[in-house]
Amino acid sequence: MELRQLEYFVSVVEEGGFTKAAVKLHVAQPGVSAQVKQLERELGQPLFDRSGRSVTLTEVGRAVLPYARAALWAVTGMRDVVDEFTGLLRGRVVMAVVTAPWALDLAGLLAGFHAKHPAVEITLNEMDPITLAEALAAGQVDLALLGLGAPLPAGVETQVVIDQDVVAAVRRGHSLDERDSVTVSELRDLTLITLPPGTGLRSVLEAACAGAGFRPRVAFEASEPYFLAKLAAHGLGVAILPRSAVSRYDDLHVLEIREPAMRGQMGLAWRTDQPAGPAARALVEHARAAMG
Repeated sequence: MELRQLEYFVSVVEEGGFTKAAVKLHVAQPGVSAQVKQLERELGQPLFDRSGRSVTLTEVGRAVLPYARAALWAVTGMRDVVDEFTGLLRGRVVMAVVTAPWALDLAGLLAGFHAKHPAVEITLNEMDPITLAEALAAGQVDLALLGLGAPLPAGVETQVVIDQDVVAAVRRGHSLDERDSVTVSELRDLTLITLPPGTGLRSVLEAACAGAGFRPRVAFEASEPYFLAKLAAHGLGVAILPRSAVSRYDDLHVLEIREPAMRGQMGLAWRTDQPAGPAARALVEHARAAMG
C-alpha cells in the first residue's frame, strides 16, 4: 500500500469523481483509476460503487476514509515538524468565509499573515454555510469566518469577532415607519427579507419565531446583506439584518426588534479535535490576535 494510492482515493472522494480528482492532482484520469483499483485489490474490497452515473463510496469505503485521511495528515505532520526544526514555516493553509465580511479587514489580515510567513501558500474560498461546515468537519478548511448561531460540527472552537443587534428595516412610508420597535410576534404576517437558511442570522431568526409559535415568511433571501437592504429600500418587504448592513441607507427606517431581542454574531471557527500543522496553527493564532 502506497501513500499515493491513499492520496488518490481521498481526492476522488473530496472532488466527487475520478476526472475532477485527476485535474486537481495534475495527472491523467486513467492513472488515478489504476491506483485506486490497486488499493482495492490490496484491501480485497471495492471502495467505490461505480454502477451509477456518479461514483459513491461503498460501506467499506466510508469506513476506510478516516484512516486514509489520518495517514496523509500524519505524513504532512512529519514534514511540518522538520520544517519547524529548520526554522522555516511553509505549507498551505485554507481559509473559508460564508460571504465577504462587510465590517472586517480580511484582506489586511491575510496580507499581514503573508508578510510574516511568505513561504506559506494561502487559499481563500467563499462557500455556502452547509458546504463550509462540511469542509470544516472534513479537515479541508483550516480556518472559517462565518455567522454564528447555526449548529457547527463537533470539535470546533469559535471566537466571536462581530456582535451587534439584529434590526428590522423598512422603506419610508411603510406601515411601520412611525414606530421605533417591533416585537418578534408582530413579524408573523409580514414579508421578510433576510439571509439564507444555514446562516447564523437566519438560524437566530427562525429560533425566535419558533419561540413565538410561527415560521417566518421569507420572500427574499441572499448572502449579501447590502443587496437585501436595497430590496427593503425598494419596498419589497421588511429586512431582518445586522444593524451595520442597513444603517448606511437614508431611505430606510430602522426598528429595534424586541421580545426577544436578537444578536447577530460573526466568528472565527477552527478544529481542535484533529492535529493541525504549524502553518494552520499560525494562521489561527494570527487571525485571533488580529480580530481579537
